Amino acid sequence: MMGSSVGSVSLLMVVLLATLGLDHMAAGGCAGRCCHSRDWSCLSTDWSMQRVYGTCFCDDTCARTRDCCFDYFTECPAQDCVVSSWSHWSGCAQPCRLSTRVRVRHVQRQPGNGGEPCPDLEQRAGCLEYRDHTGRRCGPDTGPAFITSMEFGKGRPTHDSYGNPLNPGFCVEFTLQSRTAHCTVENRPHTHWMRYITEGFNVCVACQPPAMHNNTGSCQGDGLQSDKEAVLHWQALGNPRCGGTWRKVQKTQHCHCPPQHSFVFI
Repeated sequence: MMGSSVGSVSLLMVVLLATLGLDHMAAGGCAGRCCHSRDWSCLSTDWSMQRVYGTCFCDDTCARTRDCCFDYFTECPAQDCVVSSWSHWSGCAQPCRLSTRVRVRHVQRQPGNGGEPCPDLEQRAGCLEYRDHTGRRCGPDTGPAFITSMEFGKGRPTHDSYGNPLNPGFCVEFTLQSRTAHCTVENRPHTHWMRYITEGFNVCVACQPPAMHNNTGSCQGDGLQSDKEAVLHWQALGNPRCGGTWRKVQKTQHCHCPPQHSFVFI
């Protein structure tokens, strides 16, 4: 009997010790403890990534400070920032003059555990409205041809304010004669396209609504009334110091230049 009792007590102690050990293991590590930013309360007692047993952390910055618990990277995987798609471009800030338009996107999930930070949430591009707030067409156009990237010219209206279809437009091919150095020094997202404006290359510029004058079927600066020897002036929208000259090559129904050499009249 005595031996049986001792054996039972010993077995019970083994079970208790094993249970306590399992509880201790379950209490350690980063399982269920992942935190954002530096959080001194986001800690545990277990083996660290430095192979030292003791206090270790499960917050976003532990990888940089190298005091994460050993299982941080499996229990707290990096979460990159997630953003929505770009919104539609807004209208121009001011009618009848060179202005800017904006498009935005929103954060759908903040980065966590050292994930990639959020990118820019706003883009701006130059634009020019052709009617004032009352709907009347702006005054006579003067000066150089204003151009922008084909990307920023997407989504233009195909019908006028009365629902009538607009002229689909045409394309003019030019040979670039000169370009200011300011076209390459800008580093804002909406000016990257200007780097491809290179002297000696041929470029295509689309004349489309609403830049097209329905009464004349032309765009400001398209050079259709000039001979091929005439030197015409252009200016990039979004960077008033990026401009130059070109010579007209031909008018075509559709543009056939590479994307980086395809632009639109504004």
